[in-house]
Amino acid sequence: MGKLGPTEIILIVALILLLFGGKKIPELMRGLGKGMKEFKDAQKEDRNPPSDNP
Repeated sequence: MGKLGPTEIILIVALILLLFGGKKIPELMRGLGKGMKEFKDAQKEDRNPPSDNP
């Protein structure tokens, strides 16, 4: 349980295409990529606090 097989992945992709349409998918992926990049950048900043704090 918890494993996704090829059939399940195909069904999920088909559902996404039906819900959003082919034109919206690139826009959604671009937004997702931007969000992930900002999240990673925030994590890096959190790990390396600025050294010029008094």
